Amino acid sequence: MNSFPTQSALDPAGQGAESIAQLFYWMSGGAALIWCLVIGLAVYAIRRPQAHHYRLTRLLVIGGGAVVPTVVLTCLLSYGLSMMPELQRPAPEGSLTVHVHGVRWWWRVEYLGPSGQPIATANEIRLPVDQPIEFKLFSEDVIHSFWIPSLGGKVDMIPGRTTRLKLHPTRVGQFRGVCAEYCGGAHAQMNFDVVVSDAATFERWLADQSAPASEPETDLAVAGKAVFSQRGCGACHAIRGTAADGLVGPDLTHLGSRLRLGASLLDNTRQNLRRWITQTHQVKPKVEMPAFEALPEDELTALVAYLEQLK
Repeated sequence: MNSFPTQSALDPAGQGAESIAQLFYWMSGGAALIWCLVIGLAVYAIRRPQAHHYRLTRLLVIGGGAVVPTVVLTCLLSYGLSMMPELQRPAPEGSLTVHVHGVRWWWRVEYLGPSGQPIATANEIRLPVDQPIEFKLFSEDVIHSFWIPSLGGKVDMIPGRTTRLKLHPTRVGQFRGVCAEYCGGAHAQMNFDVVVSDAATFERWLADQSAPASEPETDLAVAGKAVFSQRGCGACHAIRGTAADGLVGPDLTHLGSRLRLGASLLDNTRQNLRRWITQTHQVKPKVEMPAFEALPEDELTALVAYLEQLK
């Protein structure tokens, strides 16, 4: 059974999400105040069927029905607008920059490695805690929307444009990100995992990700590498350190170290990897990856052995 991480804007783990949660609570309080006032006036009118004093009636209707709601809503609007400059301010110069591309229906993620080379991964984002991060967001097909509810607000990803988002995680943990803009058949299954860790752990992870794929150490994995090449998987997927350099699908260089498969759809287990390869469209309808249902059992077993050791 899949165990998904937290996905709640009201369980903030970032500065942006904390501001948004505060705004929600203040707006809820304002809405409750106006609702109680209006309903109170209605109950008063119902329970006092006799003619009301003209001056009192005018005071209640104008004051309770117009003046108080206007004052409350103006205060809430001003409070909300005061948050926008900070939420829209870019991360300071020199901050970690992460490029994220929305693709129907998965996420291409790129970091800048220690030596300046891009490091590609997919459907999983790792971040250091207590540091501002600048996201540069792109779309390769239609409009998507990048959102990690527990860390901050959401921003649309528009074809042909670069949009930006600053996030500042405040506690470690695992969180869930989503596409918040309908983008086609598998939109509801276009998710990703976010892991926030201390700076040292993040730096070790990034250094590991910059390395090429590990060489297979067992005969079964060696056979799986041959299957990957012979069956044309490298036409769509890249594995650094091998001849596979496809750009259509996710980079698989360190697939075995990721938490989930299929854009956070399945836990990354041997059984689920087999299922993803052979029953692709049953697991995720509309996905563009072909299903290898006719793959012989021995080749499937070898291929899975090779992919799961890519760590």
